[in-house]
Formats: sequence, structure tokens, C-alpha cells
Amino acid sequence: MHTMDEELKCPVCGSLFKDPILLPCSHNVCLACARNIIVQTPEGETPPQSRASGNSDYDYLDMDKMSMYSETDSGYGSYTPCLKSPNGIRVFPPTLVHRHCSITCPLCHRSVSLDERGLRGFPRNRLLEAIVSRYQQSRSANVKCQLCDRNPVDATVMCEQCDVFYCTPCQQRCHPSRGPLAKHRLLPPTQSPAAGSQQMPAGTIRKQGTCADHDMENFSMYCVNCKTPLCMKCLEGGKHGSHDLKPLAAMWKQHKCQLSQALNGVSDKAKDAKEFLMQLKNMLQQIQENGVEFEACLVAQCDALIEALTRQKAKLLTKVTKEREYKLKVVRDQITHCTMKLRQTTGMMEYCLEVIKENDPSGFLQISDALIKRVTSSQDQWVKGALEPKVGPEFDLTLNTDPLLQTILQLDFVQMESATVPPAPLLQLEKCCTRNNSATLAWRVTVPPSNPIEGYILELDDGNGGQYREVYVGKETVCTVDGLHFNSSYNARVKAYNSTGVGPYSKTVVLKTSDVAWFTFDPTSAHRDIMLTNENRTVSCNSYDDRVVLGTAAFSKGVHYWELRVDRYDNHPDPAFGVARINTMKDMMLGKDDKAWAMYVDNNRSWFMHNNSHTNRAEGGISKGATVGILLDLNKYTLTFFINKEQHGPVAFENLEGVFMPAVSINRNVQVTLLTGMEVPKNIKQQ
Repeated sequence: MHTMDEELKCPVCGSLFKDPILLPCSHNVCLACARNIIVQTPEGETPPQSRASGNSDYDYLDMDKMSMYSETDSGYGSYTPCLKSPNGIRVFPPTLVHRHCSITCPLCHRSVSLDERGLRGFPRNRLLEAIVSRYQQSRSANVKCQLCDRNPVDATVMCEQCDVFYCTPCQQRCHPSRGPLAKHRLLPPTQSPAAGSQQMPAGTIRKQGTCADHDMENFSMYCVNCKTPLCMKCLEGGKHGSHDLKPLAAMWKQHKCQLSQALNGVSDKAKDAKEFLMQLKNMLQQIQENGVEFEACLVAQCDALIEALTRQKAKLLTKVTKEREYKLKVVRDQITHCTMKLRQTTGMMEYCLEVIKENDPSGFLQISDALIKRVTSSQDQWVKGALEPKVGPEFDLTLNTDPLLQTILQLDFVQMESATVPPAPLLQLEKCCTRNNSATLAWRVTVPPSNPIEGYILELDDGNGGQYREVYVGKETVCTVDGLHFNSSYNARVKAYNSTGVGPYSKTVVLKTSDVAWFTFDPTSAHRDIMLTNENRTVSCNSYDDRVVLGTAAFSKGVHYWELRVDRYDNHPDPAFGVARINTMKDMMLGKDDKAWAMYVDNNRSWFMHNNSHTNRAEGGISKGATVGILLDLNKYTLTFFINKEQHGPVAFENLEGVFMPAVSINRNVQVTLLTGMEVPKNIKQQ
């Protein structure tokens, strides 16, 4: 396709310009197409974009003015196009009345009102006409088919929409007149869609431009303000009296010079673009050649791996064969030995039965002692071990293919610039796990880098698909991360680094924390008088004084609930239940220092206590079999207590921030059992 084609096509009909007119926005349309896109506007209103005549500047108006008129008020309905041009531009029915009409540029969508002259008020682009005429003549001479592979023949038709010349065989093969192509117009190659008898051949001396407002008057001046040529009668009208006027010939030469200078700059850029295009085309060939070479290298590397795996498979099959032959030999030998013994025993049994049948007492006694010894000795031969197989049918061989399979799955290309940095570590999924709100991750490096690894960087997101953050930097290949959110899914990844730089990330592993907290009492932090049983879930005390024990869980976020069941309750003591910091005092009642928040309760009433301050006495106590519930809501920063599933008193404590651990204080008159993984109670009373 000719590179200038798009410059010479009307944006409405998609064909070469015919009788082009110049709109105020400097875009062109065919005169016939301009008639089709004229629309009427309500009387007294201007189009939403601009209002101008063909030879004057035009102003932009407020779009909101059009909203003053509804379809009913204005008397004009919505404009519905009756057809579409090949370029997709909406074409409206032609109108013969120019009063209160406007035309919208199909390219920049600026609108201009028509004056009493209608379309005659727009200047005709005679230069564009001349260029189109020359282009048509140059294109119609010896036009060749554009789709012939070799030795193109003369074209017989041209598609007006595709703008492609076809010979008859190529047209029938590539552009059949059916389906979506049935609506395309096929024309003789020498006929242009916009050709007309009035077109002047190249080289013809054209008549000097005449003024559209004053017949037979030639243009002689140019108004710089209005950017339009003028005749002498235009000057006499006085409209341009205060404008900057220049001789037409001088402005023509000046603008030609400016255009030439601008073209020089564009020409340099076009030259650079051509060189860049040639570089890209050469790169296509290089990419093709390098791709073939690289594919061959990759196939060779993979074939070498397959060959090594095949050799190893043969070795492993040999081991399996030896193991099978050994087991078969042992079982066959045992069958032979057992068969011989069974035959001997059966013969002896038959002989003994015949001896028993004889009625000669003296003869029987002569041989009975020896027979009894033989039978007893034969019975001893069939001990338990003699009737058990020496080998089993299972093969005691285990082939661990997981590391190799993981390595194969992670087999990938390494960028040249990062070849010396550590490779991506391999997360060992069998060792990665979660417990409550803690996650343990383990990893290893399958291929040692050229430079020793100095450390690893472990990253986790926020449990909600957010940004990653570093949680560990060091040399260890196992890391446990505490303090995560419960009931959350965390994405984890790790990368290694050395003196060269940081390597790529491992594949991401997803770890889900527990829905609710499961924990026990912590023997390591408990007072020495505390006794734990039932896998550290039941606590008692051998002292008459109150002693504190903490739980193994630490909470900083989320909502958590657990209960304590009273297994033993003698002499009306007042145990305390609640939460505490890890460094709370262990040799006094929970809540007496400033590091614990608790409720202590006897058989009749309870109090809340923090920093030895007693508040909110409430009636109702505990007995054997009762349950005390603790609700720690760190979303609202509150602590609430329950007795036998019912809320006991108001919200006990507020503004709780930091890390808290479940805590209990008891003496020797009380024994309680911890119940975790409980569902959070509903309908909490705030006051």
C-alpha cells in the first residue's frame, strides 16, 4: 500500500477525496460527504463545540448549554444515523436547509455552524485535488497485482475498501465476493473511486484561486489573523482593516520555507526510524538463528539428563532383580526343607498308628519308649520359628524420587547477568507447617552457586494478599515465625544472597494458620508449686498460697475464647482467671500486679482485678463442674468473662494493647482443666 494513501482518503467514505472542502479545524472531507453529515440544531442555539463561518475563527461554547433543551422542548429528537460509511463514521440523511445547521468534523469532533452560504462558505482544497489527481494517474499506469508471489501480473480489479490491486486468480482466491467481502466494491484499476471528468491532468496550468465571496476576483492578500486569503473587495469591506495583512505571494513563500524546514527535521527522524526498522528486521533473523541453535543445545542437555536417568534406572532394576532372586531362593529352600520334614513326620505318624493297633503288650513296651522320644523330638522340630517365613513378600527398597522430581520441576533458565548469584532455594514442603498462629518453614539450595551463600531472606505477606515483608535474614535454613493472625492464609517465599548479589525468589508456598487457638499450660514458665497433668491441660497446686501458670499461646491480634473447667473445689477458695504478660508475678494471686488482668471468684461472688485494684463486684460464683470462659477481643481491645456459658458482669477491661497470654492462679484447694478451640460466644453485653 502506498504510504501516502491514508492522507488522501476521506474520513467519512474511506475513498480518495473528491471535491474536498477545508473545515475550520484544517481537516478535509468530500463535498458530497459533508452534505451527509450536516445536522440541524435547535433555533437560536449553537453547536456544542464551536460556532463559525467558513472564513472566520470559531469560539468554544459551554457544553452545558445544550442541556437546557430536552427532546420535547426543542422539537428535535435524537439524531439516529440511517447508514454507516466504510470507515464507521455516522452518516446522517442529507438536508437541503442550511439555516440552524452545523457540521461536525469526523476526526476531531469539533462542530461549526453553517451560515447562509451553507457548505459554499468552506474553501475548496484545490491543492489536495491536484495531489489526488496526480496520485490517481501514477497509480493507474501498469498497476501490478499486489498478492502474486512471483512475477506479479497486471491487476484486473481494485477493492475500494481494502485498497489492494488483484489479478483475477488472486482475487478469486483471496477476495471472493461472498461472506463479509460481498459488500466490498471491486473496480477496474484505472478507475478511482473519486475520479471525475473535471480532474485536471498533471502539469496543467491551473487557474489562479478566486474568492468564493466575490466572483472573478483573484486572491492577492493574506490575513494573518484570520488565516485566510483575501481579494481586493474583501479588503474594501473593512472586516480585516485592523488585521495583519501580508501579500499572498510573500506569505506563500514564507510558509513554504517553514514547511521545508519542518520537513527537514521530520526527514532526519524518518531516516533514524528506517535505520531502526532495518535493525529490527536484522534482529528477526538473528533471533531465528539463535533460537534454532538454542533449541538444539536444550535438546542435547535434556537428552543427556534422560540418558543418565536411563542408566540409573538400569542399575536400580538390577538391584531389584537381585533382591527378587534372593527372596525366591530363600522361600524355595524353606519349601524344600519343610516338605522333607513334613514327609518324615507323616511317615512316623503312620508307623506309630500301626504300632498302637497291635495287641501284643510285651512287644509294644519293647519299642514304646523309643517311639515316645522320637515323637517328642519330632514335635520339638516344629517350633514357632520353623513355621514362619524367613523373608516377606514385600521388597524392603524405597526409592525417594521427590527431591529429583522437585529439581526437575524447578529446572529453568538462568539469566546470564545473574548466573553468579545464588539460585532460587527450594522450599521443603514436607517440613513446612503451621501450629496455632505460628508458621515453620524450611528450605535448601539444590545447586550450589559459584560463590558461597552468605544468607537467606524469608518474606511473608500480611495474610490478606498484601505486600511482602522480611521476617528473617540469616544463615539458617529453618525458621519459625510467631505472632501471625489466626484463620489466615500467608504466602511465603525465600531468596538467597552472596557477595555477588541477591538471587531469585523460590516458588511461593501458602500456609494457613489455625481457625482457633489450641494451646496448653506452659510448664517452663509456671511456679514451682504448680503441678500439670493430662498433657499439660490440667493444673493443680501443692501450696496453700496462690500460684500462677500461663498458657503456651501469645495473642496480639484477633478474637480468642477459651474456658477453664473446675474439676475440684474445696473450702471455698477464690481462684483467678484472665490474661497476663509473660513477666507477671507467679507467686501471688493473678491481677495483683500491673501485668495481669483477671477475675477472681469464690462460691458466691466475683471481682475484677488489675494492679491490685478490685472493681465490679458481681453476684454468682463457681462450684465443682462449673466453667469459666475468657473472651479476649483484640479487635476491640476488650476482655470479658463468662460463667457456665453466660456473660458474668459487664466488659471487664478495655484498651488492652500488646501481647497477652492466658493465665490462671490457684491454690491446693482447686484443680482446673483447660478447654481450647472454643467457638466465640454471641450477643456480648457491652455494659
